[in-house]
Amino acid sequence: MADNKRPETMERITTAQLAQAFIDEQVKAVQEQVGDKKVLLALSGGVDSSVVAALLIRAIGQQLVCVHVNHGLLRKGEPEQVIRVFRDQMNANLVYVDAADRFLGLLEGVTDPETKRKIIGGEFIKVFAEEAAKQEGIQFLAQGTIYPDILESEQGIKAHHNVGGLPEELNFELVEPVKFLYKDEVRVVGSALGLPDNMVYRQPFPGPGLGVRCPGAITRDRLEAVRESDAILREEFEKNGLQGKVWQYFTVVPDFKSTGIRDGERCFEWPVIVRAVNTRDAISASIEEIPYELLNHITDRIVHEVKGVNRVLYDLTPKPVATIEYE
Repeated sequence: MADNKRPETMERITTAQLAQAFIDEQVKAVQEQVGDKKVLLALSGGVDSSVVAALLIRAIGQQLVCVHVNHGLLRKGEPEQVIRVFRDQMNANLVYVDAADRFLGLLEGVTDPETKRKIIGGEFIKVFAEEAAKQEGIQFLAQGTIYPDILESEQGIKAHHNVGGLPEELNFELVEPVKFLYKDEVRVVGSALGLPDNMVYRQPFPGPGLGVRCPGAITRDRLEAVRESDAILREEFEKNGLQGKVWQYFTVVPDFKSTGIRDGERCFEWPVIVRAVNTRDAISASIEEIPYELLNHITDRIVHEVKGVNRVLYDLTPKPVATIEYE
């Protein structure tokens, strides 16, 4: 595990100057590691993979093949944004794969969180292997692993699909330029690389996507309730000046129903759980106090605009004892 330990002498990256020094060092390291070969990157559009993409585009340009897999578990409007920013604005060598049916088919009826993560992670690897087979000269797989991923995997808290999940027969060597950075450092590096603020300071999004926010067996209708309620929450937080103030906020739709009344009739529908947390490094997290009027407005919108939902709950539990995500 020696090469999975952040050097004790490593200074916390808090300024543009420190970020630039890190970028220069990593560009050189990547060029030395990769040479003239191609690198495959899972580009989710989240902070970590976007920063890795920008760093590798700077180091090796078109030798980087970015694969954006739409596994059906992405937030509303996300695939479109990835294509716009990377293909259109950054001239990335981008491959878009719509694999929603494939992933959701494999996840049907699966309730255990770790099994779900393993299915999603394993299928990612298969999709990349297929894409790699279509390319000439791919020998490397780049990943947006950050330091909390490594720490949590070592402690057995949860499996991360981007830590040690590669089948050996693929013979891909890993390129993980930000694996010793905490989330706040990744953002500073992203800004120094010239990525837009709305990408660098967007909230983190887990590899298994909305799969970890749809506890129990994932169904398309409940997944849609997560996606739509999440979009409402994000829209309202942005409108009310909370977008840059709250580190991570999202909705969860658990797999149980309760009785409600809609249009004078009994309805039996899901609850939506709203979670909003602040943290510096994702190791611990506190709960954000949301003005009651805003919570009331968000509740009203969700129960009237999201199909199959009749309650909204606010999660008040910090980390520890709760993790940030539900699964």
